[in-house]
Amino acid sequence: MIAYNFEYKVARSMEEAFSMLADAGENGSFIAGGHSLVPAMKLRLAEPETLIDISKVPGMSDISVDGDTISIGGLVTHAEVAASDEVKNACPGLAECAGVIGDPQVRNKGTIGGNVAHADPGSDYPGALVAFNATICLTSSSGSREVAAQDYFTGLFETAKDEGEIVTSVKVPASSASAYAKFPNPASRYAVVGVGVSLTMNGGTCESASVGITGAADHAYRASGAESALAGSDLGDDALSEAALQVANGQDMMNDLSASADYRAHLCGVMLKRAVAAAKARN
Repeated sequence: MIAYNFEYKVARSMEEAFSMLADAGENGSFIAGGHSLVPAMKLRLAEPETLIDISKVPGMSDISVDGDTISIGGLVTHAEVAASDEVKNACPGLAECAGVIGDPQVRNKGTIGGNVAHADPGSDYPGALVAFNATICLTSSSGSREVAAQDYFTGLFETAKDEGEIVTSVKVPASSASAYAKFPNPASRYAVVGVGVSLTMNGGTCESASVGITGAADHAYRASGAESALAGSDLGDDALSEAALQVANGQDMMNDLSASADYRAHLCGVMLKRAVAAAKARN
């Protein structure tokens, strides 16, 4: 489908972006890579009258490491996250996640900030960011704030981000024993189910585990039951089987053309086992 007519503006600074948004009012929207918003506009799921391009705004295109925390600017592309040595060394699961998003065209244009702001239930980042205990950094004309990833994703295309806020960066604690595994839709490459896992190991024993799920429910969630099943175990077959049974517990699985609710629940367990094996091997 062809998008409707709209006004397009380019902001060269954060202040200019917010000024343009104020002028546009409720009919304005920020855009960066456009791989989330433009398809929605073509389908008339979103109809902003003014698009404000923030891709030229400085200060949001870098990846940096401060102690045990990686900071990824909102304008950093998926391809840049996947290729970053800093990300690979500090949190290999996040680089792994970025490397399986969409196709090369999407990865080279789409941005982490736009992906997180859009919060498609089948996006890869949300589940991984929840699992890796990430923090979403938001900025508006009135100031900045931070929201834990597990509190940020709240519903179907719904987040804790307020109107007028920009995802300026994402902060991720270092986690060498991390991994992401997904079952992709063969056409769209969205996650039918995606599972992020971060482990804290003490020898052969898992002291704690963090598990984030995407694609299965209407928004990314923390699988606390699976985490409890893994914690204190040797990550053997019994523990993995119990965690697989718990990973979808208490969640309403989506039921659509890609997969039934029951099949999604099954896939959650399968992808969990794969992600745990990969994370354990990186310990």
